[in-house]
Amino acid sequence: MTPDDSPSYAFDISLILVSFNTREVLRESLQSVARETNNLRIETFVVDNNSHDGSVEMVEAEFPGVRIFRSSVNLGFGAANNVALEVAQGRYVVLLNSDAFLCPDSLRLSVEHMDAHPEVGLAGGRLVGRDLALQPSARMFPSVFNDFLVMTGLAAKFPKSRFFGSFDRTWADPMEAAEVDWVPGAYSIIRADALKKVGFFDPDFFLYSEEVDLCLRIKKAGYKILYWPDIVVIHIGGESSRQIKTLEMSSAGAQLIRWRMRSTLLYYRKHHGIGAWMAKMLELVLYRLIVLRNSISSEPRRKERAARNRNLARLMHQAWEDTNGGRTSPPRPWKFD
Repeated sequence: MTPDDSPSYAFDISLILVSFNTREVLRESLQSVARETNNLRIETFVVDNNSHDGSVEMVEAEFPGVRIFRSSVNLGFGAANNVALEVAQGRYVVLLNSDAFLCPDSLRLSVEHMDAHPEVGLAGGRLVGRDLALQPSARMFPSVFNDFLVMTGLAAKFPKSRFFGSFDRTWADPMEAAEVDWVPGAYSIIRADALKKVGFFDPDFFLYSEEVDLCLRIKKAGYKILYWPDIVVIHIGGESSRQIKTLEMSSAGAQLIRWRMRSTLLYYRKHHGIGAWMAKMLELVLYRLIVLRNSISSEPRRKERAARNRNLARLMHQAWEDTNGGRTSPPRPWKFD
């Protein structure tokens, strides 16, 4: 009998969804879970981050078998998952975004693959949009150099290059399984025994970088992270973000970018020390070069680009102050201010 077959696990899967004002897509996500249960023993949790759109009432009325946790504040992604992880009894934990939907056999294949590969601590599948267009599904750990390749556009210019396309593995065949560094949190299956060894999500990451941090800790504990393309999950988050053309110029968009910067600095400080300062300087230098190049032009499009990058530089300075150089996470919940 392997540890994963231990009678101490009451379920095959503990499936967790975190919701924040996503009632309609949450309904669709839970419907996909119900279709894919098959013969698996599954317990399902919804952790609601203080939604005001009737999400909780919808789940209570339409999915009576789902256990709901209501938070009076927005806990963020990682800390909200931790609420359910504290009571989960599955030998595997599946994390599913509320805007992600399981495709046929996704859960069955996930469990079969994990059962066949006890060395794997966490794995993900092939994320696609509603149009079935591939989304980034298997990535390598962040580094200041990889950040440079992405931010300068070199990664996008040479996607088939193993050197330039390393971060998102754009050079790789998406239909081939592979060992990777981390997979996006829209869908992942995690071995419960691995979580017992490394702990749950670090609550310092309110939003962004939390799954990267968890994958790094799981790898350091001796497990592998795998990408399995036959596990297919539709994720509409990637589609909706493509519709936002000037996100960083809106108030809400600017705050989300500031949160991304905070988490980047926290991640680099935690795992790379001086890397936090290097990441900050990389972004500031690139923003200032773009401002310099575009600010002397009278062309409206270039003036707009200069203004946008001035704003990004300002947000990075704020994020550095917010986190004391990546050393301290601001109190939760992070707020729009």
